Amino acid sequence: MLDPSSFVNLLKASGFSFFTGVPDSLLKEFCACVTDQFPERQHIIAANEGAAIGLATGYHLATGESGLVYMQNSGIGNAINPLLSLADPDVYSIPMLVMIGWRGAPGIKDEPQHVKQGKVQMDLMSAIGYPHEILASNTDEVRLQIERLSRQMKAASTPVLLLVPKGAFGKYSVAGADTAVPDVAETELMTREQAVESILAMVNEKTKIVSTTGMTSREIFEIRERLNQGHHRDFLTVGSMGHAGMIALGIAGYQDSPVACIDGDGAVLMHMGALPLIAQYAPSSFLHFVLNNGAHDSVGGQPTIGRQISFASIASACGYKSTVTVRSITELHTAMDDIRKKQGPAFIEFVIKKGAREDLGRPTTTPIDNKHTFMDKIIK
Repeated sequence: MLDPSSFVNLLKASGFSFFTGVPDSLLKEFCACVTDQFPERQHIIAANEGAAIGLATGYHLATGESGLVYMQNSGIGNAINPLLSLADPDVYSIPMLVMIGWRGAPGIKDEPQHVKQGKVQMDLMSAIGYPHEILASNTDEVRLQIERLSRQMKAASTPVLLLVPKGAFGKYSVAGADTAVPDVAETELMTREQAVESILAMVNEKTKIVSTTGMTSREIFEIRERLNQGHHRDFLTVGSMGHAGMIALGIAGYQDSPVACIDGDGAVLMHMGALPLIAQYAPSSFLHFVLNNGAHDSVGGQPTIGRQISFASIASACGYKSTVTVRSITELHTAMDDIRKKQGPAFIEFVIKKGAREDLGRPTTTPIDNKHTFMDKIIK
């Protein structure tokens, strides 16, 4: 395994001092090191991968230097458009190093949403046509890789790609992290699992649930199992981060049952254009919950800007009929009582604490099973 500090020093030596991207669990130790060693304006966690390509482009235009963009390979879809229509040598010819976490690599067990992406990853990189390599495990080899990719990047003024296998980086310890005093207000907030269980208990039993990818869907599955409630009401989105709201809207337009989307702050930020569409087209029985812990919890807890903005105010400006921010089950009860008296769609921002229990499991059924169980009950 590579020492994250040594790796970052190799990047510095090749002239990289601006970093942006979307967090990935395979890159979390690298991200922790960059966050620790660079000021905020030199490390921007982007809303989505395409936006990160845009940021690196702007950095190059302003400085003449090349930035590093990082992402999980599931985010390649968001990045391909600006890579090929903006940064490509046939367009503006923007040099940058794109570092990609290789989820679902052939022969390595991973979650269902990563299997196909991992399988075709090398073909995708070849099809894009940029110089690319798989990160080595030896520091001396890695030094040569970074030097080689940097030369190619500068010579052709092109993006270059570095694919990072699982387990590439060792642990990075942030100085003083273990002695930090928890914020009292933060400790008093509910966990995401508590918030999810409260929401499930309060919505109409006929309500169809669409949940965002990651731990939220895992928690819903386990709550239903524990309460012996079955899974026919829930579409547990895996992958496709940021699209749960659109899935829910697509269902709501063709079903009489109420629909609730249980979303996350990072997911909403990724594709915020969904909000005005939901506000315009969703039926009055549509509920949109956003669990805001200010973090990309499922991939390492890296921060979002979710706590620095008011999602409820944004939703109101987009046209949701009812919007509210809550921080406790009591406030949620009050808000739900009020929402039931008004026209929707309604938007409920639920501020929660970071983290999840260590023994949180994963759904024991496949995504196809989930789809059929859900559809069998709503399509007569």
